[in-house]
Parts: sequence; C-alpha cells; structure tokens
Amino acid sequence: MQVKTIALSVDAMALLVDATALLVDAMPLLVDAMPLSVKTMALLVDAMALQEVTTLDSVAIAITKLKDVLLLYHPVNFLHRQD
Repeated sequence: MQVKTIALSVDAMALLVDATALLVDAMPLLVDAMPLSVKTMALLVDAMALQEVTTLDSVAIAITKLKDVLLLYHPVNFLHRQD
C-alpha cells in the first residue's frame, strides 16, 4: 500500500511539474492577449454606439416618412388634390 501511495505521489509530482511548465508557457500568451482583449472591448463599445445611432436614425427616418404619408393623405390635402 505504501509503495502504491509513493508511486501515486511521484506521478502527481510529475503532473505538477508538467502543469507548471505549461503555465510558464501560457503566461506570455496571456500577456499578449490582454491588449487585444482591451482593443476588442473598445471596438465593441464603439460598434454598440454606432448601432444605437443607426437605430435612432432609422426610427427618425421612419417617423418622418410616416408623417409625410399622413400629411399627404390628410383629408384636407386629399380634397385639395381632387380639385
């Protein structure tokens, strides 16, 4: 039983050494990725702001077109056009 425990401990230590080596390799990648993440978030914020403006512009255009149509078919205008 003790031999098996020692063998498992040795295996666990080897896994820890491998994991530590992988973490050392991953750290520079994470450091490189952070500025990209910040830039991506900034672009998303800009895109959301543009979409909001575009949406508001679309709503304003739709309201203007609806107003024009309503004015065009208003009874007074309609009677005027029949003359």
